Amino acid sequence: MQTSEYLTNFSAGIAPIPQDQWQALAQHCGPFLQYSFLNGLETCGCVGGTTGWQPHFITVHRHGTLVGAMPGYLKSDSYGEYVFDHSWANAYHHHGLNYYPKWISAVPFTPVTGPRMLIHPNADKQIIVEKLLEQAGRLEQFGASSCHLLFAQDFERHNACHAGYRARWSVQFQWHNYDYTDFDGFLSALTSRKRKDIRKSRQFLQASGICIERRGDGQIRPQDMAFFLSCYQQTYLKRSGHTGYLNQEFFEHLLKTLKNRLMLVIARQGDVPVASALFLYDDKGLYGRYWGSLRDVNGLHFECCYFQGIEFAIENRIPLFNPGTQGEHKILRGFEPIYCCSLHRLFASEFDAAVGEFLDREAPVITNYYHQAHNVLPFNATFRAQLISSPENKKGHF
Repeated sequence: MQTSEYLTNFSAGIAPIPQDQWQALAQHCGPFLQYSFLNGLETCGCVGGTTGWQPHFITVHRHGTLVGAMPGYLKSDSYGEYVFDHSWANAYHHHGLNYYPKWISAVPFTPVTGPRMLIHPNADKQIIVEKLLEQAGRLEQFGASSCHLLFAQDFERHNACHAGYRARWSVQFQWHNYDYTDFDGFLSALTSRKRKDIRKSRQFLQASGICIERRGDGQIRPQDMAFFLSCYQQTYLKRSGHTGYLNQEFFEHLLKTLKNRLMLVIARQGDVPVASALFLYDDKGLYGRYWGSLRDVNGLHFECCYFQGIEFAIENRIPLFNPGTQGEHKILRGFEPIYCCSLHRLFASEFDAAVGEFLDREAPVITNYYHQAHNVLPFNATFRAQLISSPENKKGHF
């Protein structure tokens, strides 16, 4: 097939792209790459303007139809990415060079591994990959110092590394559904001590008058979302001095466009709502993203953000639950370490080589951290033995 049939270009975000053509690429790529989610970020002002995220997508068309794309942004800072490269920016500054703007392929404010190269199922995959990476290489003409694919999948890693990108590893924590029948079934996989600790925490909340309600499958009402927003903004303001990267318009947009992919937890103390957590999900995964509380109640964050998510995943036979980035406290609640990969290419060869040396030194530290986290998982010996002996266990966690 002649590659001259393909037209590669840049797009000022997702808005100029026909929704049906984008969805033909993204329909099985998780909730965060759906047209409604990315378009909501743009139309509600969470990206663009003075936010530090300028939409700059890469597209590949064949005969006028979109056959490949990479969601991307020109960045004037490194906030909201969760892959930390401030030391690289400082090195550029120290040598009188500009690190910003840089270009990243990612979902803003969403450190969840997923496709970064979206390809039409009927297209020639290898040709599209080559076209996407070639176009990314032209970003230097726009003044970008570098290209970064954040929280990429193995497919992107293999192809990007072959094209000269460098892989950087990190660790997150993710819960796996080993065909549990209910929450007690999950608890039975834990050590006796940890099982007692979780039950004691839940009993304390119950004795404190805390009642928990979950709303999913299109059941979230506008007033529920309004309460969640008040919790989210107040918690962000207390912790960071601002009301969060995402605004009221965006959450209202989600409720209108992705209502059947949202799950909301609301905690009440007596008759008074006091905390809330918002999740997105599909049949492949549950993703805990946003949380807020109006009262400090011991253990309430763990209940709303972790245990309610585990129960929901079990009830709906969802295979994994990603509760968000960072946090060693997740380990003792049954969340297992997983590797995440980001890919980096710096156009200045001397800096690219220096980053390569840094990543070579960093990799064994990340590996050691992964194994340390794995060694303190709270699963009991019987459950570990069952996983080891099971031919269906392909995760290799134990």
